[in-house]
Amino acid sequence: MEDPEPEPKLVLVFSGKRKSGKDYVTDLIHSRLGPDVCCILRLSGPLKQQYAQEHGLDLDQLLGPGLYKEQFRADMILWGETRRRHDPGFFCRLATRGARQPVWVVSDARRLSDLRWFFSEFPRQTRSVRVQSSETTRTQRGWSFTTGVDDAESECGLDSGVEFDWIITNEADAPSLEEQLQPILKLAEEAASSSSSSSL
Repeated sequence: MEDPEPEPKLVLVFSGKRKSGKDYVTDLIHSRLGPDVCCILRLSGPLKQQYAQEHGLDLDQLLGPGLYKEQFRADMILWGETRRRHDPGFFCRLATRGARQPVWVVSDARRLSDLRWFFSEFPRQTRSVRVQSSETTRTQRGWSFTTGVDDAESECGLDSGVEFDWIITNEADAPSLEEQLQPILKLAEEAASSSSSSSL
């Protein structure tokens, strides 16, 4: 019989608009904590994998930043919504499968159902983090408003009704990310050290 997968000590669930810098911020946390302590879980990964499989598409290009993904984005969103309606935790379960590090960083929560799943599965460990940037800054990073994407639940589902544990402002004139991430990194390091002492 297989050993049950270990529970995480801390789950950091990140959300934010397109081009707000979620990946940049979560990669920064990952590089500070290291791969033995922290793993990045992307909910969009299993979604794209399943979508590519069912539609005969190139998964590598769907996972990349290019135009290939953009031409399927609106349909992929609708397809994902249908899946979630039948099973709200479907993509969350796929994303967490095999994760063994004490700190999980979920880089791309987009809906209340995503947050609710982590809070219901890991109520003591889960914290929510919002990454925000102005439209001007996001435009400079290559964002432009797309109907059916930027007004869909996948972009707007967490705009209101959520009390985030932390809000990170990813702007040139904001306090440095290092400074803003200090309390999160401190909590993660404490979680990791409690994990290593409990496994002795």
